[in-house]
Amino acid sequence: MNQVREAAVAGQFYPGSKTELLREVQGFLGSGLKKKIRALGVIAPHAGYIYSGAVAGAVYAHVEVPRRVIVLCPNHTGMGEPLSIMSAGSFRTPLGEIEIDAPLAEALKKEFPLLREDSAAQAREHAVEVQLPFLQAARSDVKFVPITVGTGQFEVLTALGVVLAKVIAECGDPVLIVASSDMNHYEDDAETRVKDALALRLGATSAELVKYATSGDVSGDREHVVGYAGIAIL
Repeated sequence: MNQVREAAVAGQFYPGSKTELLREVQGFLGSGLKKKIRALGVIAPHAGYIYSGAVAGAVYAHVEVPRRVIVLCPNHTGMGEPLSIMSAGSFRTPLGEIEIDAPLAEALKKEFPLLREDSAAQAREHAVEVQLPFLQAARSDVKFVPITVGTGQFEVLTALGVVLAKVIAECGDPVLIVASSDMNHYEDDAETRVKDALALRLGATSAELVKYATSGDVSGDREHVVGYAGIAIL
């Protein structure tokens, strides 16, 4: 039986109707005339589209989206396993269903047993979901693997990175890693800009800056903002 994870934040983080969502995403992606780069991975923000959609769109407009994608995100809800993965079924957005890449997910689980099969971590999680309409608009046949990260243990995360590199190298196809992440939360505007700029400068030798912006949170309070940036790792 095909498990379908229904959209949890449609109509909240992004438009709930297919027509409006497609128009908004295509607007963020621009004319499509930008030179595409082949990237190993990207960092793209996961706030509501009204705040971070332009930054996320700039990321996806500049990179080639292959048929296979791995999306990593933080666990905002606290539900599920510390490192959760879904290896079957699909996610639904207003643009339709996007299938989980079962062979790629199974290979990752086999190589890294700490990745546990778990749908609870994704049931209400927005950080993967908001990336999917951009992937769907960029490529109609895209498949993906959702991984939710609920641990900050450096050794575990380093080991996961090694396994990701190994499995991707052995799968024989291009795979894009999407790290769904806002850069800084709820500090003042000046501090947020300093921290985001520092992160971008430190990564300049191995990453191409796609877009940088800072935006207020839902309250509009410039003293408590969220910083957004998009980076393509070449």
